[in-house]
Amino acid sequence: MSAKIRKIATFVEETHIEVGRTIAPPTRKAVAVAVIENPLAGRYVDDLTPLIEIGAELGALLGARAVTALGVAPEAIESYGKAAMVGEDGELEHAAALLHPAMGAPLRKAVEKGAALVPSSKKRGGPGQDLDVPLGHKDAAYVRSHFDGIEVRINDAPRAGEILVAVAVTDSGRPLPRVGGLTHDEAEGKDGLR
Repeated sequence: MSAKIRKIATFVEETHIEVGRTIAPPTRKAVAVAVIENPLAGRYVDDLTPLIEIGAELGALLGARAVTALGVAPEAIESYGKAAMVGEDGELEHAAALLHPAMGAPLRKAVEKGAALVPSSKKRGGPGQDLDVPLGHKDAAYVRSHFDGIEVRINDAPRAGEILVAVAVTDSGRPLPRVGGLTHDEAEGKDGLR
């Protein structure tokens, strides 16, 4: 792997009760996070290929770790998302290079399919700052019950020359969804929208 990884963390969140109602089975989200060295920190570089290649590696690694954390088969994953936070010596374009050109294909392989765009967010921040990872249905963007997110933070990352990269997956939508629209069971997953 070309990424210099300082730290990896995986978190699982389960919701068993929402507004006094039992959620059975509980809704579950997992997020896998890597803290990597930013090879382009502190200088302007036209060619972002090193970060694009690292993005592909992390899409596979973090996608597999998040799926494994939920303990389900890849096809049981219902939604996904990705996010990156660059340290103060990085650029937002560094986060974009990690997330966009090449991370999606290996992440889709890790969750088996993934016709919809992978929701993403990027920001600049420092150690201990929160990173919001948006979530959306992996095969049909119009499934409103799966518009969601998960928040992560690592107490000592990202440092000035680092990037915090996260991939999140779920095995369900939000607890108690009731805003209408296309349901998970109705989704066809052919065009990424419906």
